[in-house]
Amino acid sequence: MKTYTATPAEIDKKWIIIDAQGVVLGRLASIVAMRLRGKHKATFTPHMDMGDNVIVINAEKIQMTGKKREENHYWHTGHPGGIKSRTKAQILEGAHPERVVTLAVKRMLPGNRLARKQMTNLRVYAGSEHPHEAQSPEVLDVASMNKKNTRS
Repeated sequence: MKTYTATPAEIDKKWIIIDAQGVVLGRLASIVAMRLRGKHKATFTPHMDMGDNVIVINAEKIQMTGKKREENHYWHTGHPGGIKSRTKAQILEGAHPERVVTLAVKRMLPGNRLARKQMTNLRVYAGSEHPHEAQSPEVLDVASMNKKNTRS
């Protein structure tokens, strides 16, 4: 039996919209990363961009468990003594709350060129408004998916 490999002509990309309101950050990021890679499809091919275009709305209303809101996020400016830090709560309350979701998804993808290409298929918005109505995205209800998978 031969191994199936998808060709670029066979790839079917859909538009999916996910409402992040009340969803735990890590669970949302793992679902979005799986959709971006295309692992939910039966025709998944690891070296091809098989994933869907994902729109995440209400990123500012994301939930975090434990003390994760108080954990620091570090980056370096490239200059001596240029290490900077902010807590995730400060980022969420600041001007760009969507960066928390984007960074969580980015860290769940492999660190290669294909993952950088797949990240271009992700659009994250702080509020409920988005400019992609023309693509008529399908709604993926992540909140109900998580309730089914958690133990009572």
